[in-house]
Amino acid sequence: MKKYMTALLALALALGALTACGAKQDNSEAVEVDLPAFYAELEKKFQWNEGYMVDLEGEMLESYYPGISDIPVTQFVAKAPMMSSVVNELVLMQCQSEEDAAEAAAILQTRVETQAEGGAWYPESMEAWSKAQIIQHGAYVAMFASASYQQEMVDGFEALFA
Repeated sequence: MKKYMTALLALALALGALTACGAKQDNSEAVEVDLPAFYAELEKKFQWNEGYMVDLEGEMLESYYPGISDIPVTQFVAKAPMMSSVVNELVLMQCQSEEDAAEAAAILQTRVETQAEGGAWYPESMEAWSKAQIIQHGAYVAMFASASYQQEMVDGFEALFA
């Protein structure tokens, strides 16, 4: 009986080891996402009129997200309202590697914390920033800060990788 149990246990361990060696599928790497198209869908869904959301670029981009321009990207969308008292800012990036995406996520997190801790000036704005989310799927990273559409934007982005 002991020999039978030992053989059975050895077989179970061998099968377990073989199963653990199987290839793990990572959907975030397999999925190709068109970030400008995703942004266009958001713009249409939330009826952001032409000119409401503007590209963050150049000095403004660097002042909001110091170091973000140094990260190599395949796709990049950074938008904020030209003038609005309502928090509505987003960044969508496809970086060249997961490591680059993690670096971008850290920069985006710094922006969120700075705004939530007083940089946004008004209590309502700081509260909206405190609920902002940064999401990373492989080489893709996104930041959503919105007083009105936060969860809808996050859900839409997550659906791209489902």
